[in-house]
Amino acid sequence: MGIIISLLNHKGGVGKTTSTINIGAGLVELGKKVLLIDLDPQANLTLSLGIPRQKYTIYEAVRGESELVPYTVKEGLDVITSTLDLSGAEMELINEAGREFIMRELFEPVKEEYDFIIIDCPPSLGLLTLNALTSSDYVYIPLQTEFLALQGLAKIKQVIDKVRFRLNKRLQIGGVIATMYDKRKVLNRDVVETIRKYFGPKVFNTLIRSTVALAEAPAQRKDIFGYNRRSNGAKDYLALCKEILERVANPIPERTRTPRANSVQ
Repeated sequence: MGIIISLLNHKGGVGKTTSTINIGAGLVELGKKVLLIDLDPQANLTLSLGIPRQKYTIYEAVRGESELVPYTVKEGLDVITSTLDLSGAEMELINEAGREFIMRELFEPVKEEYDFIIIDCPPSLGLLTLNALTSSDYVYIPLQTEFLALQGLAKIKQVIDKVRFRLNKRLQIGGVIATMYDKRKVLNRDVVETIRKYFGPKVFNTLIRSTVALAEAPAQRKDIFGYNRRSNGAKDYLALCKEILERVANPIPERTRTPRANSVQ
């Protein structure tokens, strides 16, 4: 049965979509079958992989007009695409009965077909994100190693805790992914030290280094392994995927405090 993971951060520009794509591609490199869900109305994941507009997207699925219709990017990697139309879905579904569980129901027929289902959440904490969390086993938080990235972590953890208490008892914070890391910058090192202080072993050991190849790959409509598998970006995401498989096999208990931004001097 597929493990469902949401990548969540309501701050934009932290490497969430990049991480979703390349974690998915990295798990395929390790022999897993993966389904990516582009739940962001900006459709950046869809665009980054060069997928043409599909007749049936996640928008039609959440509206009940279709089942999930995957697009195969390459062997082992399928995508449920997004569209700008999704931006109106939250208002359209506001009066829908059981609206928090729409995606959970959509995943039921396909969970057996994949090892992992990975959701690229929108940069908000609205109904779409709530649906993702209600259907997920784990939440991964990509966090840019900059001062402002610490802002809002308390709110993210508060939402996750509420969903776990009220809607999805199995939901856990699976890990914090430090992105855009440059070891030469004191601030980057300080931010990593701070989040490790508060999230402890929940922070992945693998740090995703800042590298131009990760920015270039979407322009070529490829994941990092298809673009340059010898790059630091490919090495980092492959190492991260190995950590993910280890954590899935041996989950880390929930014991975290949330850092304040002013704890980084």
